[in-house]
Amino acid sequence: MVHTKRLLNLEWDAIAGVIAAVTAIVMELLHLIQGEVLLTLTVALIALLFLRDMRRERAMERLEGRLAAVQVSLREIEVGLLPPDAVLIGPNRIRKVSTEFLAHASGEMIWFNVCLTMYKPPALFDALLRPALENPRITTMRFILDKDQRRLWEEILPTIRACPGADKVQEPTWIDNQESISLIVADSAATGRTEALLSFWGEPFMARSTERSVPRYIFHIQGHSELISRFLEILRNYRLSA
Repeated sequence: MVHTKRLLNLEWDAIAGVIAAVTAIVMELLHLIQGEVLLTLTVALIALLFLRDMRRERAMERLEGRLAAVQVSLREIEVGLLPPDAVLIGPNRIRKVSTEFLAHASGEMIWFNVCLTMYKPPALFDALLRPALENPRITTMRFILDKDQRRLWEEILPTIRACPGADKVQEPTWIDNQESISLIVADSAATGRTEALLSFWGEPFMARSTERSVPRYIFHIQGHSELISRFLEILRNYRLSA
């Protein structure tokens, strides 16, 4: 089988041309053929080699085209394999994703520019704040809030104090907020990286009513995203300025 493959890989047209050339030269030296025949044979061999090179060139062009197509496909696959920086969470999954984020968080958790009216109804408090209070891996809960929310803070503070883990809630940092974003930032116990839940004030991300503003869409910012370092810088600047 190996010998057969080797035979198939030999360039038989070149071998035949060499044999024919050697034969013609020997015959011409023996005066068995005339010089014109040798010249004709030489031209024929040159044409044969030229045709072979043309076939090779076309084959190389086809090969290059196939390689280019493969490279494009590989790049598309590579892009598809890269994890997204942010995952958009719609209305039907916000409560579930938020609860899971709080339950799996660890270390210090920072709540920046959140709307406290969200946590006044008992059902929303139990789903969106209590999991963080009862999560033993969360060591500290810091709120960075607009000064206009002082009254709302006083209203939900008794409910917070009645929960296990209330001692890790720090006195809020009150700021004159200039941002249109709301953040909940903490380390993930699963990945060991800092992640965030990001929402925006205003339509279409926030649904507003006469009683409260509730996120309609949020983004789960993954730990490998470059946005995380920018968010941490924003929080640090507000804490220092306060």
